[in-house]
Amino acid sequence: MIPATTFAHRKVALFGLGSSGLATASALLAGGADVVAWDDELASVAKAHEAGIPTQDLRHVDWSRIAALVLAPGVPLTHPAPHWSVGLARNAAVAVIGDIEIYCRERRALAPASPFVAITGTNGKSTTTALIAHVLNEAGYDAELGGNIGVPVLSLKPPATGRAHVVECSSYQIDLAPGLDPRVGILLNVTPDHLDRHGTLEMYAAIKERLVAGVQDDGTAVIGVDDNWCQAAADRIEQRGKRVVRVSVRRPLADGIYVEAEQIMLAAGGTARALASVGAIGSLRGSHNAQNAACAAAAGLALGLDAATLQRGLRSFPGLAHRMEQVARKGRVLFVNDSKATNADAAARALASFSDIFWIAGGRAKAGGIAPLAGYFPRIRKAYLIGEAASEFAATLEGKVAHVVAGTLERAVALAARDAEASGAAEPVVLLSPACASFDQYRNFEIRGTAFREHVMALEGIAPP
Repeated sequence: MIPATTFAHRKVALFGLGSSGLATASALLAGGADVVAWDDELASVAKAHEAGIPTQDLRHVDWSRIAALVLAPGVPLTHPAPHWSVGLARNAAVAVIGDIEIYCRERRALAPASPFVAITGTNGKSTTTALIAHVLNEAGYDAELGGNIGVPVLSLKPPATGRAHVVECSSYQIDLAPGLDPRVGILLNVTPDHLDRHGTLEMYAAIKERLVAGVQDDGTAVIGVDDNWCQAAADRIEQRGKRVVRVSVRRPLADGIYVEAEQIMLAAGGTARALASVGAIGSLRGSHNAQNAACAAAAGLALGLDAATLQRGLRSFPGLAHRMEQVARKGRVLFVNDSKATNADAAARALASFSDIFWIAGGRAKAGGIAPLAGYFPRIRKAYLIGEAASEFAATLEGKVAHVVAGTLERAVALAARDAEASGAAEPVVLLSPACASFDQYRNFEIRGTAFREHVMALEGIAPP
């Protein structure tokens, strides 16, 4: 835990008592703050009370005595309307912040030179965060992993010389962290997302840009420049005198890092040299993962790692569960769990990474279904459709891709495994990349991915990937 000593002897209101809220309340109490916490869900309030966290309805506190409102990232700050607790704080001229802001204040107080890498972007945040932490640990750092990836940042070990914190930041968290100042800040990409919470794409992009704009004066902003939003951000930040490393997987760069023929290239003044390779690394398949790896390499270079150390870390990266996770093999058939692909855009990344695909798709459909994936249909040998979307997806695939309505994931795995094994393909892949939410049959995508893994491991002749 990181005790929040910067709020010692001050009264702090906290709203939102999920996992990050509970961790934040505990950190504030450990640091000597006077905490009062609340949530709209009374069961969450009861759980916090049982954990020893003082609770009170924030509508009935004296806001003139409150130093800050700490808001959970899932609670609306601006759109579609500010939460009522935000309104009370603003009426009393009380700052509204989040746990990332508290972390930044503690780091500045304890170890301002300690390695702090912050990562954001619409896609690829979790993989890049996990990859950087892995590379740093392989290099001998004490690297702590947290933030939006699922580990509350204030539950980590405190900042210290030689201890690196690698923190995934959502747009919600950035919006609550005005003092965000990483040593290395990474902006991977910007595409439309969370517009219900930020109002416009321009506002969403501006919030993402704050993470890299706030890097320390001696720090490094690593920015993927394969979309117009990020390219413009890189230009603006460089004009302000910050060090910017541009990253591309679409074109060579005269200065920066780019990927060409599975080689991560480091360019300066128009001259480039190979830095590392992502070829034959199963956990880093696809151009999206090439971008993740290139940005991780840029972060490693900024922290003083050499090319050999970077290559060793990339090669040994196991990948993340439910994100292009190589589960097992049966003979020449590879089984891949991409349950995290809950929409067509996410599924496209997996479909682009393989040929001869035996595709398991379906669940609760998102707007647009799988029609946007038509360009990848030639890669699919057969589709196995499950859940509520099965009939809709079957209609989309009719006459274009062989398919069967399997109904359940268990049956889909059995049918796909049989067909893939019987196919003449050299490297057939049974791919769960549903392009759907899981809520029709599973509580979340993790449970769906775990079920896929269990059904695969129950097949005869299964071996490690």
